[in-house]
Amino acid sequence: MWILQRLFAIWGLLCFVGLFFLMLPLFHWFARDVKWHAYAAWLNKAWANLFFAGILLPYKIEYRFKPQKNQPYVFCANHTSLLDIITMGLVVPGNHTFVGKEELGKVPVFGSMFRKLHIPVNRESKIGSYRALVKSIEAVEQGKSIIIYPEGGIYGKQAPRLNPFKDGPFRIAITKQIPIVPVTILYNWLILPDDDRYLAHWHRGKAIVHQAIETKGLTMQDLEALKEQTFQIIHQELQKHFHSTLRTYRSTHNCLEPSKHQR
Repeated sequence: MWILQRLFAIWGLLCFVGLFFLMLPLFHWFARDVKWHAYAAWLNKAWANLFFAGILLPYKIEYRFKPQKNQPYVFCANHTSLLDIITMGLVVPGNHTFVGKEELGKVPVFGSMFRKLHIPVNRESKIGSYRALVKSIEAVEQGKSIIIYPEGGIYGKQAPRLNPFKDGPFRIAITKQIPIVPVTILYNWLILPDDDRYLAHWHRGKAIVHQAIETKGLTMQDLEALKEQTFQIIHQELQKHFHSTLRTYRSTHNCLEPSKHQR
């Protein structure tokens, strides 16, 4: 069985990388000027659709709220797998940008495109976090939605358990008075676990786009309440699907241990 899982993982990697290099010239072309970034966002969605079709893995997006293409939002999703990044390319309509770890900007070939189209953040540095906040606010002013994983990284050994949220996405939403959209990604931690073995498992994918949370009239004094509301929406959805798994974690784990993607 592990041989099939390894072959599936290798095929997925080939699809991911092959499609990326085919689209790379267009990504770089659209990255040259901010007025073309909306086309790069469209290309990102095409990449995601082709990737899941290529690995024969159906992926369902359940929209309990339908985001408007011309309205910027802050999309907050749980983060349990490297697959979450391409998943959000399926979820988010219209122009958007990711907030991701600074190391992605240093990856050969990919890095230069990432730095131009998306927002690197060094979460270990207060200055780095502040710069990412400023760039995110500027992106919203350009009409872009922000995609961010509020846990701040992948805690592989704890999946699908949620970890405490960072303040960043909620500061952005309150500052610009734009809605928060919680997103629950259900099965990516089963399809591609973050366990250093890189064995992929075939499983239907699904993400749920929850009702937007309005921030008009909120101030920074409301940040903790907004953060808790977003956390609970995603947490309760995970509880519906993985109650026994989450109950096991509560009884056997007393602390959070970040994976190598968080360290």
